[in-house]
Amino acid sequence: MTEEKAEKEKLLPRLRRKYPWFDHVLRANDAFTERYGDHYAAAITYFSVLSLFPLLMVGFSVAGFILAGNESALQEIRDGIINSAPEGLGSFLATIVDAALDSRAGIGVFGLLLALYSGLGWMTNLRDALTAQWGQDKKQLPFLSTKLKDLLALVGLGVALLVSFGLAAVGGGVGSYLLGLVGLDDVGWARFLLRLATIVLGLAANVLVFLWVISQLPREKVTARSAVKGALLAGIGFEVLKQVATVYLTSVSSSPSGALFGPIIGLLVFANLVSRFLLFVTAWTATARENVVRRVEPPAPAIIRPNVTVQRGPGAGVAAGAFGAGALLAWLGSRRR
Repeated sequence: MTEEKAEKEKLLPRLRRKYPWFDHVLRANDAFTERYGDHYAAAITYFSVLSLFPLLMVGFSVAGFILAGNESALQEIRDGIINSAPEGLGSFLATIVDAALDSRAGIGVFGLLLALYSGLGWMTNLRDALTAQWGQDKKQLPFLSTKLKDLLALVGLGVALLVSFGLAAVGGGVGSYLLGLVGLDDVGWARFLLRLATIVLGLAANVLVFLWVISQLPREKVTARSAVKGALLAGIGFEVLKQVATVYLTSVSSSPSGALFGPIIGLLVFANLVSRFLLFVTAWTATARENVVRRVEPPAPAIIRPNVTVQRGPGAGVAAGAFGAGALLAWLGSRRR
C-alpha cells in the first residue's frame, strides 16, 4: 500500500515535467485557491444579481436619450443582451430588459442612486478579485479617488459590453440585409456562411471585452499583450459555459418548482460559473512563464559580534613579559659587577 502511494506521488511530478500545459493548469489552480478565488466569485455573483436591473435601467435610459427616435438600434442592443445569455435565461432577461426600457424615461434620482450603489459594489469586488489573482498586493487607497476610478471603470465596461452586444446583433442584421440585396437570403450555403461569420464576430467581441477586463481592471494595470491568451481562452470558454448552462436550465425547468424558480436559480448559477471561470483564467494568465515575476529574497542581515575575552589576574603574556624583564635586569646587574 505504501509503495502504491509512493508511485502515485511520483506520477504527478512526472506528468508536470512531461506536459507543460498540465503544470500550468495546476499552478493556476494553486494560485486561484491561495488568492481566495471562490470567495471573490461568490461576492461578484451576489453583486451581479443585485445590480442587474438597476444597471440595465440606467444603461437603457442613457441609450434611449442617445438613440432617441432610433428604436431599431435599441431593439438590436436588446437582442444582443438576450442572445448573449443561455437560452433558458432568455425570457427572464427579456422581461428585465423590457421593464428597463419602459422605465428609462422616469428613472429618477432613486434609480440612479441604487444603480450607483450596486454598480460600484460590483465593480469594487470585481477589481479587487482581479487584482488578487494577478498577485498584486492590496494597498490602502484613498476612498474618494478609488470610488471615482471604480465608477469610470464601470462606465468603460458598460461601453465595452454595449459595443460587444451591438456587434453581435448588428452583424447578423446587416448580414441578412446584404444577403437580401444580392438575392442570396434563401441560399443554404450563404445562410451557413452568415451564421459562421456571426459566431466569429461574436467570439471576437467577447475576446475584446475579456481582454479589457483582464488587463485593465486590476488596480495596477498590466499590459494587454500579457492577457491576450487569457482573453482568447475566456472568450471561447464563455460560449462553452453558455451551452452548459442551457442544458442545465432545460433539465431544471422540467419540474413545476423548477419552472417557477428555475430562471432565478439559473441566473445565480450562471453568474457564479462565469465569475469563477473569469478569475481562474486570470490566475492562469498571471501564472504564465512570461508573467511570473521571480522575487529573490534578500540575504539575512549580518550580525557582528566582537569576541572579547575577560580574564582575572595577569595573563600568560604579562607573566612572560615580567619574567623576561627580570632576566634582563639580572643580566645587566651582573655586568656592572
